Order: sequence, then C-alpha cells, then structure tokens
Amino acid sequence: MNDDLPALAARIDRTNELLTRMLAEVAKTPSTHAIFVDAGYLYAAAGRLVAGTEDRRAFDLDAEGLIEALIDRARSIFADSRLLRVYWYDGARRRIHTTEQQSIAELPDVKVRLGNLNANNQQKGVDSLIRSDLESLARHRAISDAALLGGDEDLVSAVEAAQGYGARVHLWGIEAPEGRNQAEPLLWEVDSQRTLDLDFFKPYVSRRTAAAYEPAGANRPTRETVRFVGAQVAAKWLSARGREALADLLPGHPYLPGSVDQDLLVEAEGILQYSLRGQADLRRALRDGFWEHVQTQY
Repeated sequence: MNDDLPALAARIDRTNELLTRMLAEVAKTPSTHAIFVDAGYLYAAAGRLVAGTEDRRAFDLDAEGLIEALIDRARSIFADSRLLRVYWYDGARRRIHTTEQQSIAELPDVKVRLGNLNANNQQKGVDSLIRSDLESLARHRAISDAALLGGDEDLVSAVEAAQGYGARVHLWGIEAPEGRNQAEPLLWEVDSQRTLDLDFFKPYVSRRTAAAYEPAGANRPTRETVRFVGAQVAAKWLSARGREALADLLPGHPYLPGSVDQDLLVEAEGILQYSLRGQADLRRALRDGFWEHVQTQY
C-alpha cells in the first residue's frame, strides 16, 4: 500500500499541473462581447425621441454612424473585451432585404438578420431570431457579454437562455419622452441596464424636412469631393491634437470614436454647405477620406 503512495502523489501533482496550465490559458483568453439591436424598437423609440414620430417614412436614420457609436460605447464599457460583431434584427416582406438593409449588411462586423413583415408593418419572428443567436453564442462560449438594445417582453426568454450558459446580458434602452418603452419583466431579468439619451441619438436621426445646409436646388456633392473634405478635416484635427492622439484613434479602425465622428460630420457639413444626414454613401466617403489622411501620418 505504501509503495503506491509515491505513484498516487505523482498523479496528483500531474493533475494539479494540468489544471494550472488550463487556468492560465483561460486567463489569457480575451473576453468577447456582441451587440444585439432590435431595429423595430430602435426606429420607434429613437424616432419618437428625436423626430417626434415612430413612422420610419418621416425621418432618416444614419444607421452606419449609429452602429459605430454603439460599438464605441460598448468598447468603453467592455474595456478588456473584443467585439465579435453587431447583430441587426429587422423585418422585411418575404425576408427580402430593402436597399437600406442591404447597405447595413455590407458594413464591417455587422450581421443583418431578417424576420417577416406582415400587412400591418409588424415584425414577426425577430424575437425568436434574437433568442436563437443569443443562446447559440452563449452555449458555444463565443461571447461572455451581450449588449441588447430592445424593449419587448418576449425577449425575456432570450435573456434567460443566454444566462443559462453563463453569459451576462446588459440591456440598453432609449430615453422615453414620457413613461417607459421597455417591458418591466425584461428589466428584471438582465444583469445591468443603461439608457442612451437624446444627445446620443440626435446626430443620427433627422426629420425629412428642409436640411440645415441644403438650400433649394443645391447640388449633391460627389463622393470624391466629400472624401477630400474628410481629409481636410483630418488634417485640421491632427494639427489641433498632435500625432500623439493617433495612439487612441488607430486601434479602433475602421470605426471612429463617437465624439470624433460627430465633429467630423459637423465640420464637413459646414465646409460643403450641404447636409450629409441620412446619406450613408457620402458619410462613408467622408470617413474614408479622414482615415486615408490619418494613416498617411502614422
């Protein structure tokens, strides 16, 4: 019996060594987060907050700029985590992408998932898509944290499913002009809650009325013109802040921090005397010009 003790001790030491190595590897594995956006909730709540209406036809949403702002906000909250991707859930007739949904699907790190849209323009099947993705990603340990922008009580089961596999779910809401726009049972189930306010959404939502910089008969600038203006603004930005500011900017490529993106938009609109709100292709050209100049200075 005593002769077996050294062998047993050796096996225990070996097991402890393997456990130590495994824990060390786990510690080195970065946390991962994903952002889940219920577009129906987003359009309705942000439209009412900024434009005073839930009717999508009455306002423009700069989805690209808003997605970048959401990614930037997540980066500040989940500081030691990497982004998996943004999941964008919307409805469409026969699940065929609209032009706007196509442009969103083409954005980097964005996955568009479509439910059906019925005759009353109501989304069907979106909540089940969110649940399916949340549960699958949590089960396969693909994410440790989920930022969920939504408000429907039907999302409770999605939250519970993800939490059951160890993921933490953080509910993001949109400021309501009055009352609440998120179901209480959903608020009770999540791990944390945050509200995005009017100032956060103002730059990305605009009513379809006369634009601030767009007089009657104004000619739409070309993408090359807008790209050049983006480079101009970048040169001015670098001159004011110095090359040291690049250290904070470059790791986020191709996304700009929300404050920088809004400064870029306002400055460019002033130069062009033309509104770029709701014009995703020109906004993209503007950011491309900014980044092209910045990268030549690195």
